[in-house]
Amino acid sequence: MKFDVFSLLPQVFHDYLNSSILLKAIENKLIAVDVHDIRDWAPGKHHVTDEPPYGGGGGMVMKPEPVFNAVEAVLGNPPVCPLILLTPQGRLFTQKDAQTLAELPRLALLCGRYEGFDERIRQHLVTDEISIGDYVLTGGELPALVLIDAISRNLPGVLGDPDGAWDDSHAGGLLEYPHYTRPASYRDWEVPEVLLSGNHARIAAWRREESLRRTLARRPELLNEAELSAADLKTLRALGWTPDGVVAEEDNQPD
Repeated sequence: MKFDVFSLLPQVFHDYLNSSILLKAIENKLIAVDVHDIRDWAPGKHHVTDEPPYGGGGGMVMKPEPVFNAVEAVLGNPPVCPLILLTPQGRLFTQKDAQTLAELPRLALLCGRYEGFDERIRQHLVTDEISIGDYVLTGGELPALVLIDAISRNLPGVLGDPDGAWDDSHAGGLLEYPHYTRPASYRDWEVPEVLLSGNHARIAAWRREESLRRTLARRPELLNEAELSAADLKTLRALGWTPDGVVAEEDNQPD
């Protein structure tokens, strides 16, 4: 999959993209990431990319010319792939979005700075607007990295475990079950016996029940959209859940 990122601070992407799983994905040609400096397409001697807003007010606004020039030079006019604007005004990014976007061969991400974008960029250039949360960051570079990471995990071969992304929290609409590793006993805190049993059917059943328990305790609203079997519903009712009201158990499991 190909990612094109448009930013005024392209240097911030280097270290994260050259670490761990994403580095291996790039080396194995599972993903490619090209980061484009918007300033390179800003006209004039000083390559100005921002101006004060019409009508007054604080902050600076990103000018349309450099952004349009950069996107059209790289992606064409109209763009050859979707162009997502990273903005707190966008729709909230979810695991389902990551899975859907992972099906694309190419995706472009536009990072903002300053007070925001000239509205004509929103109206006539981007195809979607996405937010990673209801808060404001200094720029769109961190959200762009979040999308690249979350999307890449869903591509075949990126994770060592072929099913790893599908076990993650939110992948199936639920939070992930608890994990344990060696030692089996630490400060008198014991690993659940079922995980040491070698009985894969029992382990799978335990993990599903713990996933349901954790979701009920921490994010009960997710249960309204999750795909639940008859056995899941029986487990949830035993834990105190009803469709019209949730009674969450205390969750004492470690992260």
